[in-house]
Amino acid sequence: QVQLVESGGGSAQAGGSLRLSCAFSGRAFSTSFMAWFRQVPGKEREFVARISLSGSSTYYADSVKGRFTISRDNAKNTVYLQMNSLKPEDTASYYCAAGPYRRIGSADYTSWGQGTQVTVSS
Repeated sequence: QVQLVESGGGSAQAGGSLRLSCAFSGRAFSTSFMAWFRQVPGKEREFVARISLSGSSTYYADSVKGRFTISRDNAKNTVYLQMNSLKPEDTASYYCAAGPYRRIGSADYTSWGQGTQVTVSS
């Protein structure tokens, strides 16, 4: 069974930065496509970013492109989300996800973390 544990959430001022981490345990991390999603209460879970098996290919939602960077360290079984130039609209619970396909739909990911809260104040 895959287990994902996020950390690094918290509060930041608009324009600030936060770095989220997701520790992966279970079957081979290096064969899992990884992604970050976020969700605000009352709204559907939203795709943020995904990364390929090797880390050489990434894809971002338009709302975070140029501000967020996803990366992975296959030696440490960890995926990261560096968030810069934060905006109040980035406030959400952020979820790490693992799956067998390089896609952006939440239904394509089979394992999920518990989520970490990010709050950005203006």
